[in-house]
Amino acid sequence: MTVIIAEKPSLARNIASAIGGEKKNQGFIICGEYIVTWAFGHLFSLCDIEDYTGATQTGAWSMENLPCFPSEFRFRLRKGADKKTDPGILKQFEIIKALCLREDVDMIVNAGDADREGEIIIRLCVENAFSGIEMKPFKRLWLPDQTPETIRTALDEMKDEADYDSLANEGFARTFTDWLYGVNLTRLATLKTGALLRVGRVIVPIVKAIYDRDNAIKNFVPEIYYALVSSAQTNGEAVELVSKYKFPKGQFEKAKRAAAKLNAQEAVVTAKKSRKDTLKPPKLFSLSKLQSYLGKKYKMSMESSLAAVQKLYEAGYVTYPRTNSEYLATAEKDKIKKIIEIVSQKGYPVKFRDGKTIFDDSKIESHSALTPTYKIPSPDALGENEKKIYSVILRRFAAVFCAEECVAQKTELTVSVGKCEDYSLKGTVIVTPGWTKFEDPPSSAKVLPKLEKGDKVNINFEPKEKKTSPPKHYTIETLNNYLKNPFRTEKAEAAEKDDDSEEYKAIFEGLELGTEATRTGIIDNAIKSKYIELKKDVYRLLPGGAYLIESLTAMGISMDKYKTSTLGQALKKVYRGEITVSDSVLLAQNEIAEVFRSDGNNADSSSYTGFYREQIGVCPLCSKAVIKDRYSYHCDGGKENECPFKIPTVLCKRAIPVSAAKELIETGKCGKISGFISKAGKSFDASLKMDGGTVKFDFGN
Repeated sequence: MTVIIAEKPSLARNIASAIGGEKKNQGFIICGEYIVTWAFGHLFSLCDIEDYTGATQTGAWSMENLPCFPSEFRFRLRKGADKKTDPGILKQFEIIKALCLREDVDMIVNAGDADREGEIIIRLCVENAFSGIEMKPFKRLWLPDQTPETIRTALDEMKDEADYDSLANEGFARTFTDWLYGVNLTRLATLKTGALLRVGRVIVPIVKAIYDRDNAIKNFVPEIYYALVSSAQTNGEAVELVSKYKFPKGQFEKAKRAAAKLNAQEAVVTAKKSRKDTLKPPKLFSLSKLQSYLGKKYKMSMESSLAAVQKLYEAGYVTYPRTNSEYLATAEKDKIKKIIEIVSQKGYPVKFRDGKTIFDDSKIESHSALTPTYKIPSPDALGENEKKIYSVILRRFAAVFCAEECVAQKTELTVSVGKCEDYSLKGTVIVTPGWTKFEDPPSSAKVLPKLEKGDKVNINFEPKEKKTSPPKHYTIETLNNYLKNPFRTEKAEAAEKDDDSEEYKAIFEGLELGTEATRTGIIDNAIKSKYIELKKDVYRLLPGGAYLIESLTAMGISMDKYKTSTLGQALKKVYRGEITVSDSVLLAQNEIAEVFRSDGNNADSSSYTGFYREQIGVCPLCSKAVIKDRYSYHCDGGKENECPFKIPTVLCKRAIPVSAAKELIETGKCGKISGFISKAGKSFDASLKMDGGTVKFDFGN
């Protein structure tokens, strides 16, 4: 018999239903020669630091067992909130183990989700079941969707589990790396600040991106300038012309003279070009592009959209959702033809189309774009969000394979104002709707005034006061675009709308921050940790997020996009077999060791920032001990008769090191410190002095 281990009970039920002849048992289902059982996602997790080092003297987090770099990583069954092994987890694993070891079982099948996470979830179950025992033949069930037809076909085409070793290696490398950063740096940051700071390989650069953007908006100083604008009407229609010339504030009179010079000229349509063109439909959805679309259209959070599309996938209505591709594999053409036949029967005018804009193997890493399957849900089978998302996926599919071309009339007018300036006006009018029946037409679609070559145009240029605009807050769409390639400029991003080869190159090289599979959960974790908030589809920084980034900066813990991207690239190298899992782990260990050796964490350094509750001196006002707290160095005297003596741990975004605080305690002043940041965002240097119990800048030294 063959034991199939699914990642979740829902998948196990779908597999059993596709095979047929189910006989349900406690924790598994028998279907003829198959026994289908399941995990509950992760049954195993990595051990804690104390499992390697033993408990600390106090039993609490301590520097005595940090940093921790295990010589060999160990897993254990997941624990519950009471720190004991979860009984439900233990019971299900014992069922899996007993089934694997049955004498009549001669094959094991990994039916984890078709990604690196699902790959290692089931491997860990099987490896622990066969601990110390010879492994039985091991196969992989790879499911691009959960329809009965796909499941039955995949059962006939299973490959050896060893064929997926590269995917498993990448999964283990990611798991080990994230554990190293998470447990070591979270504990270090928490011990130093007295606040639980979640430091992760991906969460920190995400919060940092929002921190930088919000600060740029906060510190933005708009520049006022004058633009020369004419909106005069010709033949009853406004013709807007904007001069390329701009005048800074204070040059209003000069702007008026320039406007008068333009108005003294004759404006004539000197050229008109018009042609019909076929407008290409948008591409199919990857997960992040779908989430961006839903955030913009419905203000739907990434967490909500992922949960809903996952339900659609588990019900067999759409293909595997955690895909980073907007393309289909060439081997899927026959399958797509069947789906097109079903979709067309539901009243959508579609036909099969071929070409590199749809089918491109070079732009698929593991999974093709999101599409509907041949299984169409009834209207009452879906919740509100599932209905919206299914409709969006179906309509995008119909747009890509629309039977009718979308034809537009594109027109370009050139208006010449004497010999001073030429103005180009572009317009697009949809002639044949084609795919725009299912999707909104491009934002560039615009109707031009009815003008012909040789027509005179009325003008009345006037100086209009304008302001430079601050950067915009990150939205679901713009943050997703940033995370896919944090090194791409806005200009390059605009260019990639026509040629996305650089975007896919960046994805496959591991430049992105997080992945389609993990990004949603990490952003949700940042929201739950009160580092950021999401209102409608706009992200904003919260005080907790500012404290996280500024505290890490003060401690010399740099988890920026460069470091995270370097680690992401290492994971892809593991996947391609260019380096080993151990190589990627060593890279992370070296980075973490450098943090612990850095000046901010070295008690002998002048940049040392101390630890929470560390005593650094005796108060000159009340003779009590001065300790480091979350926000300041202050007297350890409790709230009664509280002494006013206080030195901030961070002043104008500059960490005040213990050495400077000691000088202030002992002498009432300290030497010059560099790197303070003013409210205007400018760096400055200054000495500090005590005025009673308050710190003040001393620019006299």
